[in-house]
Amino acid sequence: MAKHRRTFYECCLKRPLDIFLSLLTLIILSPLLLIIALLAKVLIRGKVIFAQCRPGRNGKVFKLYKFKSMTDRTDTNGNLLPDAERITKFGRFLRKTSLDELPQLWNILRGDMSIVGPRPRLVSDVIFYDAPTLAAYRVRPGLTSLGNVSGGRSSASWEEIFAKDQQYVARITFWGDVKIILQTVVVLFKSDAASGGASDSKREYFYGNYLLKYGKINQEQYALGHARAKEIIATKGQVTYQPDLQPTTAGEDL
Repeated sequence: MAKHRRTFYECCLKRPLDIFLSLLTLIILSPLLLIIALLAKVLIRGKVIFAQCRPGRNGKVFKLYKFKSMTDRTDTNGNLLPDAERITKFGRFLRKTSLDELPQLWNILRGDMSIVGPRPRLVSDVIFYDAPTLAAYRVRPGLTSLGNVSGGRSSASWEEIFAKDQQYVARITFWGDVKIILQTVVVLFKSDAASGGASDSKREYFYGNYLLKYGKINQEQYALGHARAKEIIATKGQVTYQPDLQPTTAGEDL
C-alpha cells in the first residue's frame, strides 16, 4: 500500500464538510425519508430501520443504519427464512436505487462515517483482511467509495475493490471526493451498478465465503474468523489484523 499522505483537506476540511452536507441533505430529503419510512412500515412491517454492526474508523465497531428491506418471516422452528424469501418488491426497489442507504446520513452526522471513504463491510468479512487492506480502515468508511464507482457495485472483484480502497486512502483530496460523488450519481443510473444484495452480486458476496470457496483459507480458519467476529460485535470492540486467519498457501496472499 502506498504511504498515506494526509492532506490539508483530510485534516481540516473533510469532517466539517461531512457535517454540513449530511445535515443539509437530511433536512432537504426529510419528506422523502418520511415517505419511505411510512411505506416500509406498511409494506414490510415491523421496524423501518435496520441496524447492523460494521467496522468503522481504525476498525472500531459502530451501528450502521439502513431502511429495512426484508420481512421478519421465519420457518416453523422460528429461524429466519433465507434473504431471497424475505426481501420484498419494495425492499428490492430500495436497494436498486440505494434509497435504503439514506439513513447513513445520520451515521455521517454522528461521525461514524464520511460521505466518501471505503465502504463499511461486515465484521465477519473484515476479520479476514490482510494488513494493507485493513490499513484502509484507519479512516472513516464512506456512504460511497472509489471502489463503488469503479467497475460496478456488484461486479468488481474483491481484489479490485481492495486496490481502489487503498488507492483512495493513500491520498484523500477535495477534488478526488467531488469526482467520486459525481461518479456515484452516474453509476446509480447504470443497470449494472444496482445491487439487490447477495442474490444479485456478480462476485462472491461475502469475503470469507470467497476465501473458503477458492481454498485461500481452510474450514477451521473460516469458523474461527466468524467466532471472533461475533465476539467483537458482542463487546463492541475493534477489528485488528489476524495473522492466523490469512491464506495458508504460499503465493496466494491477497
